Amino acid sequence: MKKSKIYTRTGDSGETGLVSGTRTPKSDARIMLYGEVDELNSRIGQLVSSLRSSSMFVQEMAFLEEIQSSLFDLGSNLACEADKRNEWKLPQVSPSIISKMEDSIDFMDAGLEPLKNFILPGGHETASFAHLCRTSSRTVERMMVNYQHESNEELPTNGLVFLNRLSDYFFVLARWLNKKNGMGETTWKPSKS
Repeated sequence: MKKSKIYTRTGDSGETGLVSGTRTPKSDARIMLYGEVDELNSRIGQLVSSLRSSSMFVQEMAFLEEIQSSLFDLGSNLACEADKRNEWKLPQVSPSIISKMEDSIDFMDAGLEPLKNFILPGGHETASFAHLCRTSSRTVERMMVNYQHESNEELPTNGLVFLNRLSDYFFVLARWLNKKNGMGETTWKPSKS
């Protein structure tokens, strides 16, 4: 089997190809959007790597990898015009991943102290990475909403719900990772004028 080349030179002029073959500038809002999805996925990969140092997070790592696969599903849909997605039989974000996130949020949250104040992102390194995933999820969500308003293009099935739940999941995961690693949370103390 011949190995494919990493470089194709087709993007050297500042354009890239969508799934359908349509060429578009790399500065296009669609490209920026699925580029942010890729960045979010990379942040999750960083979180998974940091969790590997402990054997107590095997289930979490496996679930995070499911989430990463769902982000690839989302990205592939964003990389294709809405009217061509069925033609290319692109995988959709499954409602089951959203349900699994909700179940995981409920499970973790049941073991956490109720929040009475805002907390500062941080604590254990793994929790800090989860907070970065949370903020990256919010960035993608905002960009997707903006893209829909600007382009009037139908968004990928379950895309917005998935991203909205994902940021909630990472918030609770960060708190849970701090607890599991014996780290307290730092509450926000408003500055005094």
